[in-house]
Amino acid sequence: MEQGTFKVDKYYLTKVDADKKSIYCHHDIMGELLVPTHKHNKAQMLYAEGDVVFVTTETKSYFLPARHFIWIPAGLEHSIEPKSEHVMMRNLYFPVEKDEEEFYKSEGIYPVNNLLLQMMMFTNQWNGDLKKGSPNFVIAKAIKAILPQICTNNLPLELPQPKDKRLGKILRHIENNLGETILFADVAHEFGFSERSLYRLFQKDLKMSFIQYYTIRRILKAIELLLERKLSVKEVALEVGYNSVPTFSNTFFKILGQRPSDYLNGEEILERGK
Repeated sequence: MEQGTFKVDKYYLTKVDADKKSIYCHHDIMGELLVPTHKHNKAQMLYAEGDVVFVTTETKSYFLPARHFIWIPAGLEHSIEPKSEHVMMRNLYFPVEKDEEEFYKSEGIYPVNNLLLQMMMFTNQWNGDLKKGSPNFVIAKAIKAILPQICTNNLPLELPQPKDKRLGKILRHIENNLGETILFADVAHEFGFSERSLYRLFQKDLKMSFIQYYTIRRILKAIELLLERKLSVKEVALEVGYNSVPTFSNTFFKILGQRPSDYLNGEEILERGK
């Protein structure tokens, strides 16, 4: 455990911000490393390969699936935890510039298209500070510059952290029963709420409805199962409470912008390209 702590201190808390003007680059297979809550003076672009990465801020839990990246603005406290030891995380840390576009001021999760994927793969051999004026600095800055133009779909792959303890129990109930059909009326009755009061609690605390939370949570679990490659799409649908594969596929598409089978095929293409 001390070894992991040393790695976090050396890399995350010292090196990233040591040179204020550089773009810092770090690629790593994270193993089981949990990076505890920290922040940087530079903004972070974190791209994941191979599995899911959980990024947690004070108010939200972000779910970063393979072949997506999360933009983390400068100064935002967050922790990072890979789901499995096989996760490859590619990081670029950018100094904050004057009069930056709004895109760079808030966190978000975005799919990586072929252009951005090739540019990220090009950074594979980089590590450490990219000095201003160097060819690698120019390329990295170009990656940052194109993001607002090609990343127009901020995916809803985050769930708010509940403040109310009663709601926390309900969310754990949902988590533990994703394979079943969970009805709002049944949840309200089981936890001693009227439907109206529970609806209000969800809206007040989480800023979303029960069905919005439930739907996103099911799809996030489905992504995890798909990436494990142990179950068929039909079996994954059943595991997250969908008896109809078309309904599951349509819901998946609404959230991720692609069908479950297409998502799996894209991941296999990436694996073959390594």
